[in-house]
Amino acid sequence: MSSSTKPADSSPQSALSRTAARAQKQAQKKASRPARAQLTPQDWIDAAMELLVQKSIDAVNVDALAKRLGITRGSFYWHFTDREDLLARLLESWRDASTHQVIVRFERQGATPKELIAELLSLPQRGQSAKRAASIELAIRAWARRDELAYQAVAAVDAHRLSYIAQCFVALQFSLHEAQARAFMLYSYILAESNVGANLPESVRAERRSAVERILLAPPVA
Repeated sequence: MSSSTKPADSSPQSALSRTAARAQKQAQKKASRPARAQLTPQDWIDAAMELLVQKSIDAVNVDALAKRLGITRGSFYWHFTDREDLLARLLESWRDASTHQVIVRFERQGATPKELIAELLSLPQRGQSAKRAASIELAIRAWARRDELAYQAVAAVDAHRLSYIAQCFVALQFSLHEAQARAFMLYSYILAESNVGANLPESVRAERRSAVERILLAPPVA
């Protein structure tokens, strides 16, 4: 007994129907995927900071950042004019987080000048946050050695921090000259302890911090 096969419908209407069905299926599939959160300028800045810390400033470019964020490079230009704009805003973000926000937090505590000095001396020993801050600081200072924009940013941060620390000593009745000298010593201790002493036992670091505090708060030698 013979059987016959019905030929496939090849009419234009049928082809259009199949195309529409495929398009609808693809749209449904796309809609079922979790939507990627819209990236903000800070997302790009954070990614740039990670590359700076892990590699160097030379590694920070639009293509590398887009790949890291899993997005097209075109979206970068919704937020930044160019790479130089990104780098300038990266430095401003670092300056705000590492200096301005820290000072604001201290001021809100309503601490005495002595308590503020003790707080400043303890910054290098604040666990992972201190290690993270130190790694960023080291990367930016390395960048500043060969780039004018970064150099100016670091110089401004150093001046701001030193001025704030000196004010603490002035409030303790030290002369301006003495306050500036002690501010420089305290700041040098913070930078050194953040990098040189990070792997030492906590007991050693605490003992050294106490010794530095005693020296800094001692009356000036006549």
